[in-house]
Amino acid sequence: MDVKNCKKCRRLFNYIGGPAICPQCREELEKKFQEVKKYLFDNRNATIPDVVENCDVEESQVRQWIREERLEFSSGIDIGMACENCGAPITSGRFCDKCKAGMINELQAAGRRPEAPAPEVKKSEAHGNKMRFLNQ
Repeated sequence: MDVKNCKKCRRLFNYIGGPAICPQCREELEKKFQEVKKYLFDNRNATIPDVVENCDVEESQVRQWIREERLEFSSGIDIGMACENCGAPITSGRFCDKCKAGMINELQAAGRRPEAPAPEVKKSEAHGNKMRFLNQ
C-alpha cells in the first residue's frame, strides 16, 4: 500500500486509488456533491456560477463532476463546455453524442475480426487443348 498526503487537508492516509484525498475529505466532497445535485434538481435553469455561489463549491470541482458525467445541466443552458473532439457545446461528459457514437462505431469495427479474402478462381486462357471428361 502507498501512503500519501491528502491534497485538501495534508493528512497522511493509505492511498488505494483514485484522487489523492483522504477518506474524511472524500466524504465531505460527496456531501457537497449531494448538496449541488439537490440544488440543480430544485433550480433546473441554474448555471455553473449560480451553483458556485449558492453551494459554496469551487468551479473546477463542478466542471470535474460534469466531465465525470456525475452532473448534467439542462440542454437549453450554455455552461461553457465544449466537446473535446469537435468543439460542439455539451451539457455533460467530455464528448457530444455524435462524437460518442462515432467512437463506439470505430471501437466496434476495430474489435471485429477481418474477413478472409475470397479465393481467386484462376481461369486458363487456352481451353482448346485440354482433355475434358463428362461426369456420369
